[in-house]
Amino acid sequence: MEISVELTFSPLQDDFEEHIINFIKKLRASGLTVLENPLSTQVFGPYDEVMEVLGTEIKKAFELMDQGLLYMKLVKSDRSGYEPHF
Repeated sequence: MEISVELTFSPLQDDFEEHIINFIKKLRASGLTVLENPLSTQVFGPYDEVMEVLGTEIKKAFELMDQGLLYMKLVKSDRSGYEPHF
């Protein structure tokens, strides 16, 4: 089963940018399809593989910061090729 995940990672501390960059670099290195924009990061791939990578990398990211938020949306399908029809 293919999934698409949208993540918004928000460390609640002064050095937030470093944490976000490190998190995205880890996701890119996973071999999954990863797309970024100024507001969020999207990850696409097989459910088990995506969830395993996210579980590992979210835990590491949380361990490296004092406080933070992570918003996550999941869609059951690979939406990486989505193009608006209007």
